Amino acid sequence: MVVDDHPMWRDAVARDLAEAGFDVVATAGDGEQAVRRAAAAAPDVLVLDLNLPVKPGVQVCKELVGARPELRVLVLSASGEHADVLEAVKSGATGYLLKSASTEELIDAVRRTAVGDPVFTPGLAGLVLGEYRRLASEPAPAAGGDESKAPQLTDRETEVLRLVAKGLSYKQIAERLVISHRTVQNHVQNTLGKLQLHNRVELVRYAIERGLDDDA
Repeated sequence: MVVDDHPMWRDAVARDLAEAGFDVVATAGDGEQAVRRAAAAAPDVLVLDLNLPVKPGVQVCKELVGARPELRVLVLSASGEHADVLEAVKSGATGYLLKSASTEELIDAVRRTAVGDPVFTPGLAGLVLGEYRRLASEPAPAAGGDESKAPQLTDRETEVLRLVAKGLSYKQIAERLVISHRTVQNHVQNTLGKLQLHNRVELVRYAIERGLDDDA
């Protein structure tokens, strides 16, 4: 699904994706329309502009990912402002691509987003990882329950989590551990479920708080 308030841009992106073999199930031109149509069309990937009328893109992302955590959101924005990038990721976006990207880069980004890889315009990935580290250095809210009762992760889940915390993509993790991309996704989903976390941002924060990003 493609969401953008500029009709010509929206139609062009939808056409490029359709020609590349994607099934474009819906488009929308404002935030409210996006939420309504996404609920009906249930897309696997949402290509989302941030600057939308009626309801901002960040709010759209937060609502839709909150309702369907499996939804992948690729923000396609003209803004490379750090605050916009971080806000989008915190709202649940899987990746962030600038509109200056080529059609080939967009198509590749959508393919990678569809399988759960975080995709960022060059230079933005380091920014996001830096923010993960900053968040992890802040005092965590007091949690109820005994730390000893924390969910137990398998050795492989911990290994995958450690590599996620280092900023590796799922593809890179699969290559490093000599396992399939799907297996990496399954480990991440299992870990999210065990830890009662909702997205990659929370997962990385959890890992960094426990020092899993440090080289052993």
